[in-house]
Amino acid sequence: MFTNSLSARFLWLVVLFVLLAEVLIFVPSMARFREEYLLARLERAQIASLALLASDGSIAGELAGELLENAGVYNVVLRRDAVRELILSSPIPEPIAETYDLREAGPIMLMRDAMQEMLRSEPRIVRVIGDPVRQAGLLIEITLDTDSLQVEMWEYGRRILALTLAISVITGVLLYLSIQALVVAPMRRVIRSMSDYAEAPQDASRIITPQSGIRELREAEEALHSLQSDLTGLLRQKDRLAQLGGAVARISHDLRNMLTTASMLADRIEMSRDPSVKRAAPKLVNSLSRAINLCESTLAFGKAEEPSPRLSRIRLSALVEDVIENEKLAFSEGADIRFSADLPPDLHVRADPEQLFRVLANLVRNARQAIEATQAPGVIELLARDARHEGRDGVAIRISDTGPGLPPKARTHLFEAFQGGVRKGGMGLGLAIAAELVRGHGGRLELVRSDADGTEFRIWLPGAH
Repeated sequence: MFTNSLSARFLWLVVLFVLLAEVLIFVPSMARFREEYLLARLERAQIASLALLASDGSIAGELAGELLENAGVYNVVLRRDAVRELILSSPIPEPIAETYDLREAGPIMLMRDAMQEMLRSEPRIVRVIGDPVRQAGLLIEITLDTDSLQVEMWEYGRRILALTLAISVITGVLLYLSIQALVVAPMRRVIRSMSDYAEAPQDASRIITPQSGIRELREAEEALHSLQSDLTGLLRQKDRLAQLGGAVARISHDLRNMLTTASMLADRIEMSRDPSVKRAAPKLVNSLSRAINLCESTLAFGKAEEPSPRLSRIRLSALVEDVIENEKLAFSEGADIRFSADLPPDLHVRADPEQLFRVLANLVRNARQAIEATQAPGVIELLARDARHEGRDGVAIRISDTGPGLPPKARTHLFEAFQGGVRKGGMGLGLAIAAELVRGHGGRLELVRSDADGTEFRIWLPGAH
């Protein structure tokens, strides 16, 4: 609808403001017109009276009547030398209704009297007092009918209104066309560019090119150009990652089958009587098992096969004990790592026990591998407390270690798949999957600190109800 467009609303605002300006101009203009009309009558009356005085009263009555008629008044009174003298006079058809003294009239009074005069339905007989021109006396006083005054005021008012209306229309049309050319047309071009880009956001040729000469629109176009450029780049990267993910999934599937076969062969090698083979066989089996697990994790992550958690009320201390006992079995030979668990025995959480076990096992495994890489003694600490003291309902679980800390790159992309690997050869899937599992519980996994003194993660889970 035209009435709902920006141009139409701007046009109506222009007309409204012009009319408002006209009201502010019209009233003073009418007051000024009335004042000048009355001053002109005073000047004519003064000229007529001076003509009579110059003739020493010899002007006949008919000629005096013509002077009054030409002046547009009924009588003229002059005050000269403190003497008030009726110079010219004629019969007054009705009593004087009001007296106006122009010597003392201010702007407000003049505007009020002008509006009242225009709004009166019938003319009246009024007395007007003013100063004579060229100091020809102390004052001059006339009596006149307001009939012609009202007629001329209305005629003058109509001319002003017609002129104002013409100015309003011309100004409105010019502003409308200007807004169309300078604002609406560039905005429509931006809208068309956005619609065109939305049809094929990966097509870089559809990205808007900033070209507006208006600073605000130029800034909007530049911001849109930057946004579209970033989005196109991200979509292209997403496509490449999707293609790469599909390729990795196919490779992982085939590699898993090959590694499974190799694992079965390694099991047979483990039965060899050769002492060196017996020592190497367990390490080979563990390496193959880790490779198989990595392939399976890659396939699971790429296919988004993580099921929704089956929530139940579980005792957290028992689950942590299972995680610790399971991790102790994977210690490298000669590793000196101590576990410390500080959990209230009656602390419960509402979680999927299998998924929460995977999350904790992943964090503990990373901590163990980080300490083992230093070949120095270390401590892994698990602590859990009710999080109500932090202003939220739930449980906070902290997993910390005394390892060397995470490298800067790992901290930057910690929970991003294939980018947040924390050890050499890692794919960065473990923490990405762990964070996804925690989010599935309505919680949050975050890195609290990582420096030369070690690393600490925190898991927040909603409370058990």
